[in-house]
Amino acid sequence: MSKDARPCINRGDIVRHFKREMIVNPGTEYLYQILEFAIHSENNERYVVYKALYGTGLVYVRPYDMFMSEVDHIKYPDIVQKWRFDKASPRECSLVSETE
Repeated sequence: MSKDARPCINRGDIVRHFKREMIVNPGTEYLYQILEFAIHSENNERYVVYKALYGTGLVYVRPYDMFMSEVDHIKYPDIVQKWRFDKASPRECSLVSETE
C-alpha cells in the first residue's frame, strides 16, 4: 500500500475524527467505533454507522464517501491528519479501554 493510499476501515475499528487535533488533552473526545456499514434501500448509497466513545455515546450515520474523504486542508490548514476519519493509534485505543 502506498503512503497516500486510504487505509481500510472495518467493523469494530476505533477511529479518530480530524478535529481531535484541535483539542488539548482530548481524552476520548472525537474517538468513534465503527458499528456497521449499511446500504440505503432506495438508492443503494453506502453509509457508515458509528458510535461516539465519549459523552452519551451517540450513534451516527454518515455517507461512506464523506466518511472516507480527505480533510479539507484549505478550510483546516493546521490539521495534519490526511483523512476525515483515520484509525486510532494504540495509545488512543488504550484510552477507550481505560474508560470501559
